[in-house]
Amino acid sequence: MKKDIALKASKINKFFHEPEDFQALKDVGFEVHKGEFLSLIGKSGSGKSTLLYILSTMDTDYKGELIINGEKLTGQTLNQLAAFRNSHIGFVFQFHYLLPEFSVLDNIMLPALKLNKKSREEIEADAYNNLKLLGLPEQALKLTSKLSGGQQQRVAIARALINSPSIIMGDEPTGNLDSKNTNIVFDIFKELSHERGQTIITVTHDEDFAKNSDRVIELSDGSVVGAH
Repeated sequence: MKKDIALKASKINKFFHEPEDFQALKDVGFEVHKGEFLSLIGKSGSGKSTLLYILSTMDTDYKGELIINGEKLTGQTLNQLAAFRNSHIGFVFQFHYLLPEFSVLDNIMLPALKLNKKSREEIEADAYNNLKLLGLPEQALKLTSKLSGGQQQRVAIARALINSPSIIMGDEPTGNLDSKNTNIVFDIFKELSHERGQTIITVTHDEDFAKNSDRVIELSDGSVVGAH
């Protein structure tokens, strides 16, 4: 029996028109299974980050079709997409984008407070659970500006997990980390996909990181040139 499909992209084409017409993605299509850990690789300019922003529903200016968790997202309004994103997708960037004047706990709780589906007490309990999963419960009340880079990135992952997203997307999530912290983040993603059934899609330049994920899709000049 075929595994459940978490995400399906069909004939994704993307054009930029400034400073001149340029096709960034050419008929890109693939499926990602639920609980799969997928890496998108390719040289700078290959289109992988452009693709990730389309998959994350943050870029709607494309041709083709995007389906996540059985729901067609192409053509939905910005408000509909924002609501879908808040419930279904967690995002981890290369730069953690934490608010330095807030505590670790407050940073993690923010997306859930915004979603407003649980009480503050429930959200705080979830935030503590995420910190335990990421090995940082003792840092909960510290200002994020007082943490190391590796700790800050783990807090960013805890924040991405707070609304229990079915898909976590990462744009170079280990790009600013040393090898030790890169391995920690990789192990966290592996655990989330294999133990908790969350789907992971990351753009990475790190060959070892990609090689050890479940599957790799390689882009070159806007086209898929390999999947293994």
